[in-house]
Amino acid sequence: MSRSGSGYDAVVDVDDEGDLGHTDLQDDLEFHASNFNDTPANARKAPSSGLPPPVTASGGSSSKRFLWTISFYAQFFDVDTSAVLQRCGAALFPRANFLDVLEGNPDLYGPFWIATTVVLVLFLGGTISQYLSQNDKAPFAYDFTLLSGAAGLIYGYTLFIPVGLFLALRYFGSELANLLECWSLYGYANLVWVVVAFVSWSPLEILNWAFVIVGFGMSVAFLLRNLYPVLSATDRQTSKILLIAVVMLHAGLALAIKILFFAHGSPVARAPGEGGPDKGGDSSKMMSF
Repeated sequence: MSRSGSGYDAVVDVDDEGDLGHTDLQDDLEFHASNFNDTPANARKAPSSGLPPPVTASGGSSSKRFLWTISFYAQFFDVDTSAVLQRCGAALFPRANFLDVLEGNPDLYGPFWIATTVVLVLFLGGTISQYLSQNDKAPFAYDFTLLSGAAGLIYGYTLFIPVGLFLALRYFGSELANLLECWSLYGYANLVWVVVAFVSWSPLEILNWAFVIVGFGMSVAFLLRNLYPVLSATDRQTSKILLIAVVMLHAGLALAIKILFFAHGSPVARAPGEGGPDKGGDSSKMMSF
């Protein structure tokens, strides 16, 4: 006979005659851990939309984290430094599927700071590229449009491309699509551009192209390797179209980085005073000197 108590089962040994009068509780009464509330091992979880449901407060109250509160967004940054470093290593040197490395806990902390680092390094590298391409002796002027351009490019790509991909996957019936995982995946894929931006300010154009191509190859391979299981959940034709779209959009990002920040002949990399009357005026002054 068993009875469910507060977290345990009471098991009583009953004689064949049903006589409980002489039952020795020391010998016949046993307690076992209750598993009535355990979830069955084969139970399936409902598909997630990518955003966590409202969470109740720890004090037991029913207050929820609303979209306009700081606590709602703070849960996406709840990750320690060791986990971020581990994920950065898995992004640069992938051995396993990155979604397995996330362990069901994608974060926005790493992607935000990686994107911010890429913006600052692009501005620094683009400024050095401008300085090296300056041929006259005029005082060098910093071009802060490089900073705003880098911010718009990197933040916009990292924010909106995963949203578009997530909506497309949901539209075509993929139940594996998760918005937070898409953001985290694209955010950590940006890490390779930090390395590329550090080395792509060389005056050797062919070397800069080589660095950008290598960076594009590494990052797009990282994306395709981890997105393929999700994209393949759609029909074959749709998955091919989405794969091509991912590659083409990422190629556009690579070209934008190369042309806007590390091409010595581009408008943003052209030194002040180059071309037209200014250049001719400077040349006459140098000759008269």
